[in-house]
Order: sequence, then C-alpha cells, then structure tokens
Amino acid sequence: MTFEQIMADLKNKIYKPIYLLMGEESYYIDKISDYITENVLTSAEKAFNQTVVYGMDTDALAVDNISRRYPMMASHQVVVVKEAQNLKDIEKLVYYAGGPLKSTILVLNYKYKTLDKRKKLYKEITDNGLIFESKKLYENQVPDWITKYVREHGFSIEPVASLLLTEYLGNNLGKISNEIDKLIISLPKGSKINNAIIEENIGISKDFNNFELQNALVKKDILKANQIINYFEKNQKENPIILTISSLFSFYRKVLLVHFIKDQDPKNIAANLGVNPYFVKDYQLAAKRYNAQKTVAIISWLREYDMKSKGYDNVSAGPGELLKELIFKILH
Repeated sequence: MTFEQIMADLKNKIYKPIYLLMGEESYYIDKISDYITENVLTSAEKAFNQTVVYGMDTDALAVDNISRRYPMMASHQVVVVKEAQNLKDIEKLVYYAGGPLKSTILVLNYKYKTLDKRKKLYKEITDNGLIFESKKLYENQVPDWITKYVREHGFSIEPVASLLLTEYLGNNLGKISNEIDKLIISLPKGSKINNAIIEENIGISKDFNNFELQNALVKKDILKANQIINYFEKNQKENPIILTISSLFSFYRKVLLVHFIKDQDPKNIAANLGVNPYFVKDYQLAAKRYNAQKTVAIISWLREYDMKSKGYDNVSAGPGELLKELIFKILH
C-alpha cells in the first residue's frame, strides 16, 4: 500500500493489527505513526490504552506481552515501538505476529533499515498486518514533491524556487517539510513562493547558489560565475565544494544525454531526463553551448576535482582555489 492509501484507511478508521513501517526515509514512517498515536484513541482512552516504548530499552518478549493486553473501556489499545530496528530478539515477535489481537494496533517504527524479507516474521506480518517500505526519493523527484506539499497546504511555488530548495536541503523530506512549514506561517494563504521569499525567510541566497552557477555556465557569463564562486569561497560552510561538484555533475550528465536524444520534443526530453518540463530549455541551451566532446571533458574534470577536494593526489589547494580552477576549465 502507498502512504496515501494507508492514510486514507486510517482516516476511515480501517486499522490493521500490526504496522511494520520500515525504510530509509523517516518522514513517512513518522507521519503514519504520529497519526495513529494522535487520532485512534481519545485523550481519556490514551491513559490506559496507549503505550510507547523504545527498541533500545525493551525486547520482543515485553512487546509481545504488552500487545496481548485487552483494551480498557476502549475499542483498541495502541502499542508503538519507536526505533524498532534496535529491538532485542525482534524475530521472537513471530509468535505474536502469527495470531495478533484485533483489538491491538502494534506499530513498529523500523527506521533506516528494512526487515529481512526471508524471515518468518516478515511473512507473518505480511499475512496478518501491513508492511510499508519508506524509500528515499531520488533528488530529481524532490522538486515535484515540494510543489505537491506546498499545494496541499494552500500555497504554490515557482519551479525555480522548488529546485533552489532541493539544492539547499537535499532529499531529506523531514528537513524540507520543516523549512516549508516555518516559511508558510508568515505568508497569506494562497501566496506563491518565489526565490526572494526563500532568501528572506530561509537564508538561501537567490543570487549566489548552485542553480545560479549552472545558469552562468550555460550562458558562459564569466563575470557572474566568478562572483558566485568568490561568494562560495567566503561562505564555504553553507556552500561546500563537494555539493557544488555533485550538482554540476548531475547537470552536465543530463546535458550529455540531451546530445543523444533523437526526439528533441521538450516533453520527450523531460521524460528522458526525469526533470520538470520547465527546465528543458536550460538543458537544450547548454547542449548548444557545450558540444558532446566538451561535455564529456567537463564530466571528467568534475570527477577529477571531486577526488582532489577529498584530498587525493596530495593536493594542497583549498576548496576555493580548486573551484576556481574547475570553473576556468569549464568556461575556456
């Protein structure tokens, strides 16, 4: 089941005896778990029928015993095991999972890992409960996720602004949602979020960031590119060279793909690159400015300077100097 399907069932009071919420992306695990603890029982019912334990502080036998209790003056009891990946002897839960009480809702928050699918416990939960695997989004999926999240909260966001947030915050959905939540508190309902609003409220420079560096390189704007990398050199903590190289590598890898896509229709290019159609023109322009041979050379330099930035080849140059060398090569 998808996250949306699980949440729809919960809102319709359709519950499973066991929820195994596992995977690398903690955002969805927390959302499902929090909804259950906040909404299944009333405030009065929670005192006797809701138990939250931590995997590090308990074991499978204790969880089994708690889960076998019957609710007091309520239709259900809720048992949540946070950090269940640390639960001692978790496989011993197989005895409970084979015949769980329908009046108990057992939630296992198994973060950053997945339960071994070959084990009997996994099979028993599959048969008698629900397993949800929360996977990390790829970075190219994050801008669309941001757009959807903002829309669900009654706002809109410019494509460039969602890309800027992705560049700055990566693919940590919890971190992204927290920043957006703080941002929209100060905005009138229905507002459109743009780069200026992000700069003012989150502290990301709308003029000096990796996205603007890409634009300067595409346009071969030497002055602007140098202004940006000089800013990066003075603000290395907020603009680490590894992140800049990673961003440029992702960009030029897509530019190289554009050279070999036969059907140059923007919709087809967007589908092949996995990007918002809004940005296709940028990749097409870059492909015109940098032929395939030059693009391959740039990708090779990016790999080289990535290694140098990590201390290989006994390089003594600092991040600022390395970035200046790299950008010089790309532009000349």
